[in-house]
Amino acid sequence: MTEREHMPDEAAADLMPDMSYGDYLRLDRVLDAQKLHSTAHDELLFIIQHQVSELWMKLAIHEIRSAKQAIAEDRLRPAFKMLTRVARIFEQLNNAWDVLRTMTPSEYTSFRGALGQSSGFQSWQYRAVEFLAGNRNLTMLKQHRGNPQAISTLEAILSEPSLYDEALLLLARRGFDIGEDAKRSDWRDTRKPSEKVQEAWKQVYLAPDDHWALYELAEKLVDFEDYFRRWRFNHVTTVERIIGLKRGTGGTLGVSYLRRMLEVELFPELWYLRTEL
Repeated sequence: MTEREHMPDEAAADLMPDMSYGDYLRLDRVLDAQKLHSTAHDELLFIIQHQVSELWMKLAIHEIRSAKQAIAEDRLRPAFKMLTRVARIFEQLNNAWDVLRTMTPSEYTSFRGALGQSSGFQSWQYRAVEFLAGNRNLTMLKQHRGNPQAISTLEAILSEPSLYDEALLLLARRGFDIGEDAKRSDWRDTRKPSEKVQEAWKQVYLAPDDHWALYELAEKLVDFEDYFRRWRFNHVTTVERIIGLKRGTGGTLGVSYLRRMLEVELFPELWYLRTEL
């Protein structure tokens, strides 16, 4: 424990007399950020659920970036902790759908018109999570063309190896043959699954005691994607429950698009090899 934690409450308060709980958390700004655009009772639920989700994604981005850097520097233990946290963040994001699903179609319809052209597809932070993990679908950049700062952030992410790219480069540094993935220099496009990469991961799984750090890294990545897939599934289920098969706000395809996203794999070889083990 720190010296401050041993102090009586009064003594600790004297160290920062002008700092209150609300000041530290800037609660005045946080709690004033829910601006309703209708008189519908359930609009507050809708706004808070999405705002909280964006806050969790902000933390996920912070942790994924840090884990990626740690792997690049061969600091795997901190990376494991960060990836565990990312999985738990997506567990929280999954729980948020449970609250939103208490809203019925008629309740959503009572304020849907107030949303205008706004849509969850415009969440640049969600796109950042996908890009950081390795799903680099460049066509999705057009969703953010009206936000130059978001485009700049996403382009910066695309200029560097993804989380999975760094895991593969680590495999190469540990002596595994990963084929063309060891020579990549253009990180913008989503890479294609590789038999050599799958074989490398298979060797790790067949001899975990010999490659424990890589084995644990692989399972941390799978754990992350497991929770991420559940989030996508809960997303599509919630949307279908509330709006059915109608088009989404902003002219998006809604459920049909979200269903296609269920087939996207972030770390494909880690899933494919399970059939061979």
